[in-house]
Amino acid sequence: IIVCSNPALVKNSLSGANIDWSTNVTFVQTGFNSVWVRDYGPNTIYLNDVESLAFVDWIYNRPRPADDIVPEAVANELGVDLYCTTQVPTDLVHTGGNYMSDGMGTGFSSKLVLDENGPFNNWGFSNHSEEEVDQIMNDFMGITAYPKMETLPYDAIHHIDMHMKLLDEERLIVGEYPEGIADGPQIEANIQYVLDNYQTAYGNPFEVIRIPMPPENGAYPNTNGDYRTYANAIFLNKTILVPTYEEQYDTTGLRIWQEAMPGYNIVGINCNQIIPALGAIHCIT
Repeated sequence: IIVCSNPALVKNSLSGANIDWSTNVTFVQTGFNSVWVRDYGPNTIYLNDVESLAFVDWIYNRPRPADDIVPEAVANELGVDLYCTTQVPTDLVHTGGNYMSDGMGTGFSSKLVLDENGPFNNWGFSNHSEEEVDQIMNDFMGITAYPKMETLPYDAIHHIDMHMKLLDEERLIVGEYPEGIADGPQIEANIQYVLDNYQTAYGNPFEVIRIPMPPENGAYPNTNGDYRTYANAIFLNKTILVPTYEEQYDTTGLRIWQEAMPGYNIVGINCNQIIPALGAIHCIT
């Protein structure tokens, strides 16, 4: 499903890359401001856990009005019900890059979600306590356990998808820096907080798989290197698309993904052109 303002141009681009768009590509023609559809696009839920697919649309945490109404266009195109957290008292500012769930009631975010809905928020909406945020997430998303981790010093956007991802209900793949470097210490403290206070939906400790956060020309984010990450990946059925940057590091990142997900087709996608804008594969899908 491709959101675009001019489908003809997109079709030409796909045709030029020998991609057949006639059978399994849907074009949703609508305006948008940016490519970061993970952050402003619709969030999928199932009514009564297992029944009808529906969408939830939060207030996008950016002043990009065209982006903010993309979920409505997608819902209309697909004929899916849309529930919106845009009206008091269930108004909620949130962003998809700062949210993941296990599909069984546990969600993860950084404390950005509290900052953007708290008394010092810049959005002019309600001031919500953590308990109120949790209740809205329960009402709209079915979240019953909602660990929120401290924001990272060098991740300017504070989206957790830049350094971690759920592999399944019990495993987390987490970005790892050399000891004491960049956001490494805070990431470790955050993961320890989760391990100390939360269990999986099956009552077990979470398993953590480490994957390197590779440098850019030897520089990490604390010395102005790009925020390179292999965690910003996406599942497509039995294929996993993983961002790549430089072969000497990519071989390790892809190997760790393959070992963690045997039987899956691990495909690297070069993200050097977009990672300087603090996003990769997960962020644009």
